[in-house]
This record gives sequence, C-alpha cells and structure tokens, in this order.
Amino acid sequence: MYRKLTKEEICTLESRLCRAENWDTIEVSNDFNSLKVSKVTFSGNIKIGKLDADFTFDGGIKKPAGLHNVCFHNCEIGDNVLIDNVQSYIANYKIGNNTVIQNIDRLLTDEKSKFGNGVEVAVLNETGGREVIINDKLTAHVAYILALYRHRPQLVQSLCRMVRFYADKHASETGTIGNNVRIINCGLIRNVKIGNNASIDGARRLVNGSINSNEFDPVFVGYGVNAEDFIICSGSHVDNGVMLTRCFVGQACRLGHAYSASDSLFFSNCQGENGEACAIFAGPYTVTHHKSTLLIAGMFSFMNAGSGSNQSNHMYKLGPIHQGIIERGGKTTSDSYILWPAKIGAFSLIMGRHYRNSDTSNMPFSYLIENKDETVLVPGINLKSIGTIRDAQKFPKRDNRKDPNKLDQINFNLLSPYTVQKMFRAIEILHGLQETCGHTSEYYSYQSCMIKNSSLRRGIDLYNIAIKKFLGNSIISRLSEGSHTSVEEMKACLKPDTQDGLGEWLDIAGLIAPKSLIDKLLNGIETEKINKLKDINQIIEEIHRNYYSLEWTWAWDKIQSYYDITLETITPGKIIAIVEDWKEAVVYLDKILYEDAKKEFSLSSQTGFGVDGSNDEQRLDFEQVRGVFEQNTFVSSILKHIEEKVALSEKIINHMKSIKF
Repeated sequence: MYRKLTKEEICTLESRLCRAENWDTIEVSNDFNSLKVSKVTFSGNIKIGKLDADFTFDGGIKKPAGLHNVCFHNCEIGDNVLIDNVQSYIANYKIGNNTVIQNIDRLLTDEKSKFGNGVEVAVLNETGGREVIINDKLTAHVAYILALYRHRPQLVQSLCRMVRFYADKHASETGTIGNNVRIINCGLIRNVKIGNNASIDGARRLVNGSINSNEFDPVFVGYGVNAEDFIICSGSHVDNGVMLTRCFVGQACRLGHAYSASDSLFFSNCQGENGEACAIFAGPYTVTHHKSTLLIAGMFSFMNAGSGSNQSNHMYKLGPIHQGIIERGGKTTSDSYILWPAKIGAFSLIMGRHYRNSDTSNMPFSYLIENKDETVLVPGINLKSIGTIRDAQKFPKRDNRKDPNKLDQINFNLLSPYTVQKMFRAIEILHGLQETCGHTSEYYSYQSCMIKNSSLRRGIDLYNIAIKKFLGNSIISRLSEGSHTSVEEMKACLKPDTQDGLGEWLDIAGLIAPKSLIDKLLNGIETEKINKLKDINQIIEEIHRNYYSLEWTWAWDKIQSYYDITLETITPGKIIAIVEDWKEAVVYLDKILYEDAKKEFSLSSQTGFGVDGSNDEQRLDFEQVRGVFEQNTFVSSILKHIEEKVALSEKIINHMKSIKF
C-alpha cells in the first residue's frame, strides 16, 4: 500500500537537500523513513518502498538502505534498496526489492523499448538473408530453422510473426530491474531489462538489451563490457572488456578477456575469450579461447577452436557472401584455415590450411590434413582418438545450466542415428570409389579431397566397427528393460514403440531428432496450427524426451538390414551373434584408445621434464605432474569399461541361451 507524503516528511526531505517538481506526485509505503533519503531530486510519478535493511559488501563493509545523491524521474522503487551517487539520473524504471545501485552514470528508458527483443542478427551471411530475430525465449533449434530453412519462406514468415508478436507484447516505456540486483560502478545503461539477482559491476555501456537473470542462475556482467542490441540469458558470465553488437548469449555462456562479437548467436555453455566472432551461429559448447582466433560466417557446435584458427567468407568477388558449417564435435588445430563455403563432418579434426571448398559431411570422425596445398581426408580415424571419447564424456559434466527452464535441448551422444547414418553413407561412398577407380589406386578423389588407399580401407573397417558397437548398444539396452523367458516375450520387447524415427535424422543445433518429426513440426508452423513460441519449445522438448524410444525404432530397422533378420526370424542365437560382434567392437576400440592414451606417457612426452636432472629425475618429475599411466583416471576407466562390457555381454549371452526356442 502506498500513501502521499506528510508535511513533516516533506520538511524533513527538504532539510536533507531533497527537491521535487511536485511533492504530490510522490507516493511512499506506510513504513517509509524520510531520514534514509538525502540529496535526491524527484520529477514525474514516483513510488518508494520501505528503507530499513542493511547490505553487506565484499570485505565486510555494511551500508544501510537509502536513496542518496540521485535524480529520479517516473520511477517505482521497491523495498529496501540502496541507490547512491548517480551522476546523471534514473528515468522510467521500476526497481525491485533489495537492490543496490551505486556509482553509475545514467539509467534510463527513453522510448517504448523491446529491450533487445526483435533485433535482427545477420548470422552466417554478413550481407543478410539469414537474419535471426532474437528474443528472450530463443532456442538454438528455432534459430537453426530461422537461419537455414530459407527454402521454406512461409515457415520463416510464420516464425518471424510469432517472434515479433512476442517482442511487441513485451514492449514498454518503463524498464524493469528485478529483486536482489547489484549495479555498481557502471556507465550508461539505456533501455535494458534486468532480471532478478543479476550483478552488473563496472560495465561501460549497455544499450537496448535484456539480462535474463533469475534466482536459480544469476547473470554477471563485469568490467568494461560494452553491449548494444543484445540478450543475455540466465547463468551467463560476460566480463573483462567484452564487446557485443547484435548478439544473443544463451544460458551458462562465458565471454571474457576482451572478446569481440557482432551479429552472432551463442547458445548454451559456449565460451569465448580473447578472440573475435562475426556472423557466427555458435551452437551449444562452441569454445574459443585464443587471441588470434577469428570465427566468421560459420555454424559450429561442441567445437573447440585452436589458436590462430581462421576462415574466409568471401573470395574478393561479390563480398562476404559465403558461409560454412563444421558439424558437431569439430576441432581446429593451431593456425588452421578454411575457405568458405565448406561443410565438415561431425567430430572431425582440421589441421592446416584448406582452400578447396570441401564437403565431408558424410565422412564423420575424420581428419582433414593439409599436404602441399591439397586437403587429405582420413575417414573415420578420429574414432581411434582418446581425445574424441574424452570430449564426449566431458560435455555433460560441463553443463553449467542451473535454471530449471532449460532453453536448449541438448543430446550429448557420440554415436546416434545422426552420426551412424553418415557412417552407412560413408561406407557406401568409399566402396563406390573403389569400384569406380579400382581397388589398387594409390589415391581417390572425393569432394575436393584426396584419400589414400590405405586410409580408405581402414575407414571402411572403422565405420563398420562403430556401427556394430552402436547397433549392439541399442539391442542390449532394449533387452535390458525387462526379463524374457520365451522367444515371444523377447520379440515383444524388440518391437518398436512407434514408427516415428524411421528414415533420416537431423542435428538441429544440439537436438538429434528424426527428420519426419521435425518436418511435422515445421508443417504445423507453416499452416499456423502451431502459432506460439512456447508451443514450439514444448514440442521440441517432447521430441528430445522421447529420444531413446525413437532411436530404437531407427536402430531396429538398421539391425534388420545389417544382419539380414526380421522380427519373425530373430532367434536367441542371432542375438548372441550380434552381442558377440558388439563385444568384439567395444573391446577393439577400447584397446585402441588405451594405446592412444599410452602415447601421452611415452618418453617423448616427457621431454622438458626434470629440466636440470638425470633420466630418473625426468621420470619422477613427469610422474609428479602427470601421474603414472596405470593410475590415470581415464586409463582406469577404459580398463574398467572393457571389464564391465565383457561381463555384460556374457550376461546377455547366458540369458539368451536360457530362452527356450
């Protein structure tokens, strides 16, 4: 409840050097204490809550709530706030409870603002054509559709209408600052909406944006940050001179050390430091740490960019019109370069400089190596890398999102229908190259790449081993869901729950899903049967939640064709054969990973240790820093994995033998 000021309170305020355009336009809470206000100028409509709390700052300093050295215009001030030393003024803001604002220049809303909602980000193509309209509820998946499905203009128009409706609905002439917010030592803040529990300390300039902090996952915006036309989502940390122009920063991202980005989208758990981004679509877990690294006009996810990584999105003809895609799990080594347009397959490693506009999207887990200005493709070799497996294990552990409302639906699986379908295609392509060019050719040409004969044959073998591992994983997981005492019960268990999942699968910026279900969603948007952003997000959440049921539908279809069986002809004996294949594949790959890990403990890896001592001191120094190979946690986990999977295979095989046929 609010009331007018009493005459006594007005006198007290005036004695404390306060001034008002009209004291009658000021309302206060019943518990208002005029002694907590000094050197304040009021204009327009003002509401003030009670001021009877204390705040504790770093170092143990305590200060009482109050309003000092500030000019307010059309503001509503919540309970127990401390606002002190505003150089210019605060205008047209609603300020929440328990909030601190100290030592800032200006805080204002000067027009009907959408607070960053509705800003068009020219992602992937700097000249336009793939604009994504950012908003508070933007997910990586909707952004993916907006950016890449331009061949369906009605779909894009429908999505844009929804986003603009949301932006218009949330437009206001009054900005909001939530509860428990701290804004200290900042410059200009104009047309910025700030959520609960946000901390803004030392930001230089924030214009037209939303900081969507909340009590579950606060946002921190730190020293020297300069951002315009932006949205920063819950749990993100933007600090140390970061510069953002027309950018969306998703949940639990970390940008720092003078990182610079324009017209770019960063989704869940991205990290950017020191370098530069322009017109990029950074899907979940895109990481770049190095000062000399430029990411431009590319789409990435689960990606780690090495120092000096660079791309070019024009060939000095019609300007920056080209784009590139590095599918999930890509890595670039130091000083790598790619000339766009190009498309690189999932979980590939890019070494050296590449000018040939390659498309290796059907060759996942590969190396691209520069050799005499040629791109040499080594198919499937990254399946042997300990780093690939380590990355797959660390991604879920590094999900720092604490917000219960997670915007992006992220699938972390290394082997999935999306990657395995590409392995099937790769095997077909590689066999086709052999048939076309001959089995004895030294090199094969594919998509502007060169493939050595030995690499081709090894790639076919590695892809087959990975396929057997995935299909075996799927059937074992399915059979583990219950006990089966008869062939009929076993067949009932193997029967898919749904026909959804057959056919092609897509990676929609972290969401792995059947194309049929994505098409169904897109058709609903086009026909406007689905016309709300929250409904789109709910459908995507449901697809993600049902992943394993959908995966089984696809896997069972592939098991039938790969092993030449059907639900009618399947027997316990055939399942035993599949499990044996699976065990052999798992143990083979684990042993390769074990040997790959061993290289990290070789004598050559100990170079530089024990710098002034003997060989024994070198070894001891190495062991103190890096540990002993056999005791390494990852090495131990490989050995344990082999042991567990062998035991599991024996359990399944023994159970199958017990089923009466």
